[in-house]
Amino acid sequence: MASYCLMAGALLLVMRCSLLPGLLCVCVGFFLTRWLAPRLVRLRRLGPWGRGYSRSGQTVAATLVMLSPLLLLALALSHSRTYIVDAPQQYRELLDYLARTVLELREKLPPDIAAQLPAGTEEVQRVMASYLAAKAGALAMAGRAWLAGLLYAYVGLLIGALAAVRSVGAARGPLTQQLVLRIARMGEAFRQIVAAQFWIAAFNSLLTALFLLVLLPLWDLKLPYSPALITLTFLAGLVPIVGNLLCNAVITLVGLSVSPMAAVACLAFLILIHKAEYVINAKVVGRRTHMGVWELLAVMFVTEAVFGPAGLVAAPLFYAYLKKELKAAHLV
Repeated sequence: MASYCLMAGALLLVMRCSLLPGLLCVCVGFFLTRWLAPRLVRLRRLGPWGRGYSRSGQTVAATLVMLSPLLLLALALSHSRTYIVDAPQQYRELLDYLARTVLELREKLPPDIAAQLPAGTEEVQRVMASYLAAKAGALAMAGRAWLAGLLYAYVGLLIGALAAVRSVGAARGPLTQQLVLRIARMGEAFRQIVAAQFWIAAFNSLLTALFLLVLLPLWDLKLPYSPALITLTFLAGLVPIVGNLLCNAVITLVGLSVSPMAAVACLAFLILIHKAEYVINAKVVGRRTHMGVWELLAVMFVTEAVFGPAGLVAAPLFYAYLKKELKAAHLV
């Protein structure tokens, strides 16, 4: 009973304190290190270094997992120097583009509605500045939340990688044994959810590819960077719900750069995909984790209402774990 209470309290604390990115990255760091370690050992045995490096392989795998985000960040910063230097020029080009778009809309809209739109670049800049000033507090809080989430995620990755190579003692007390069992079932649920999310991301990428490469050209519309957008859809789709929302925003903005009609078409298509994501997610995840579609849909709606988008992401994982515990106790 103590292990159940501790596990329930820990999961509730994760949701109340916005620690879900850290929890997910703990699982990612743990399983990625365990997956990478035997492959590094096999690679070393094929080389001229001899045998018996299992422990060394685990250490190298954990080091690679812990350093990979820092290496990616350094690579991104080194390639973004040009964008930072050219930021003022890009800002002016963006203002000119927005002003041209607004002027085109003013010519096409009725006069009483067109009068509400800005008349030129300076007025567009003034409207943007006024809006940002009004939302400065919310933007600052959102920025702090994102930074905190990234910090929690990286610390979680470190914890997961170190836990994967920890030394296990011979003697374990009854509470430790039960907690290890609880955590093992949570890990099994996480593996199943990740496998299901892979197929969801592949399905979303296929639909996006058909939309960008087949449907839009039929309407004489073509979005730039379509291969990159399809790749982004797959990679971001590995993150439940939130990744899909990110792709929606990016593709809609790219569509707006082509024409308002392309943006409307992208938005309509992506809203349809986002709403279908509920059923697709519930169907695929439910089949992998032996949960009914109606069960998972109900849990997703409730957790989103209670915890917001974080609850929507956590719902499949937490409910899969709960059902495993109930089945192990022969209660369902």
